[in-house]
Amino acid sequence: MKIVFTGGGTGGHFYPIIAVVERVNQIIDQEKILQVKLYFVSVSPYDREMLFENGLLYEQINTGKMRAYFSLKNFSDILKTFFGVINAIFKIFSIYPDVVFGKGGYASFPTVFAARILRIPVVIHESDSAPGRVNKWAGRFAKKIAVSFAEAGSYFPKNRVAWTGQPVRAEIEHPANRRDALEYFKLESELPVILVLGGSQGAELINNTVLDALPRLVNNYQIIHQTGVNNFKVVTDRAEVVLTDNPHKSRYVSMPFLNPLALRTASGAAAIVVSRAGSMIFEIASWGVPSILVPITNTNMDHQKKNAFNYARAGACSVVEEANMSANILSSEIDRIIADKEGYAMMAQNAKAFNKPDAAMKIARAIMDIAMSHEK
Repeated sequence: MKIVFTGGGTGGHFYPIIAVVERVNQIIDQEKILQVKLYFVSVSPYDREMLFENGLLYEQINTGKMRAYFSLKNFSDILKTFFGVINAIFKIFSIYPDVVFGKGGYASFPTVFAARILRIPVVIHESDSAPGRVNKWAGRFAKKIAVSFAEAGSYFPKNRVAWTGQPVRAEIEHPANRRDALEYFKLESELPVILVLGGSQGAELINNTVLDALPRLVNNYQIIHQTGVNNFKVVTDRAEVVLTDNPHKSRYVSMPFLNPLALRTASGAAAIVVSRAGSMIFEIASWGVPSILVPITNTNMDHQKKNAFNYARAGACSVVEEANMSANILSSEIDRIIADKEGYAMMAQNAKAFNKPDAAMKIARAIMDIAMSHEK
């Protein structure tokens, strides 16, 4: 049996794939299925160590990115996509998997296209409230379609779509013990902790707003700030200046990237999370922690804004749009949520209710069932 996983080269695509692969491996072990090979096909490996840990063989297929706005790069990327598709057809034919799982994103297009040409069954998952272009196209022929938001189901054939929720990695699904978390980050036990997540690449607007608000925030809170690898030095240098001679300087902890252990630990300390509105929403929901979401304004199909307001309608978060994001508004919103004990408890409860903890297993089961029937 051979299974191919493919998706765009970002954490929002990569980590849900890993969550599904974890459950696929669990099924393989429990049912003692022999001679299974798992492949990850994309423009980059993203995290080679994680691929190795989960038994994924990496195959590279380069492709172009078709932007929703005018760019001269669109013309050269048409050629890149064409050659990527040709490469994918030969590569997927040589592997000839029993099923292909597509997570969406431009990097998944050549592989899913090759699967279509070679009549290999396709399963897709859509994380956003409105599907991206690749998944919307793939939904026309995919055997099974899973969605994180119920609203996304309206874009796909009703008889093949299921509202599963978002696959979340097992290692970060449950928060660490708060006492251990505070000890890990060397923080005080009396004050609430604000966890700031801008994604693995960081978010410049969120970073800058947090830095502007820092002198006010450290008076009443502690902050764990994932800055993004590329932004880490700039952010830490600015924080050093902003907090010069501040007696509460130790209440601010910045890190370039939170690995699974650090992220799970940070979630155990967090009283509130400040984040973008991509697939991180579902990890926050699995922790049952209230959040402030800052959706990216210009995204394909405006999906981050739709995600954020769908989550807000569930009563689990507050939304601050980019145009309104300022140090004063962010600080005031944090103060408001923390001070309202009853409202805070309700947000935490609604976040937990929004989570679908069996999403990864449901998707893995569907993949394995199709793979086994195709193998016959």
